[in-house]
Amino acid sequence: MSEEGFHVHGPHDHELEHAAQHEPKGMAGQLAVATAVIATVGAIFAYMGGATQSYAGLYKNDAAIKKTEAANQWAFYQAKSNKQNLAEIAADLAPESRKSFYVDEAKRYKSEKNEIMAEAKKLELESQAWDKKSEEQLNQHHRWAQATTALQISIAMAAIALLTRSHRLEKGVFLLSGLGVVLGALAWFHI
Repeated sequence: MSEEGFHVHGPHDHELEHAAQHEPKGMAGQLAVATAVIATVGAIFAYMGGATQSYAGLYKNDAAIKKTEAANQWAFYQAKSNKQNLAEIAADLAPESRKSFYVDEAKRYKSEKNEIMAEAKKLELESQAWDKKSEEQLNQHHRWAQATTALQISIAMAAIALLTRSHRLEKGVFLLSGLGVVLGALAWFHI
């Protein structure tokens, strides 16, 4: 235990540190530095992946709220339609002295329905826009996750390459890290 608290090593950290201390030059030194850089970039990618996942959830929530507001407007529209229908029936059945009142009521309800319909359609469009933003964030999250996964695998490959002294695996580490960086760039540019 150090003065700052516990220090927990990953499964291959000890081997990498040991190799870097006893053989700082050559393959071990190169892989130790590469692993540190890859881990740092991977941490940034993981953070970005988590952020985009959170935004996707927030945007989906906003879409659901707008959809509910639109549904409420459509229910209000239906209520006005019912009142309009009742006013039209009343105009047909009412004595001549009351007909104009019910005709005016039916016109008023029809006018109010048009305003309510416009608001409901506007809210539906807003809901669709939030849904689209959520999907975009989720797609970007998947790209960040792919980039992070590629970097994590390359770190594991670095440990294996160091332990086996395999130069082919060492090249694989750099190739897979490059792929991870490319995937991260695609996520950054929303591709």
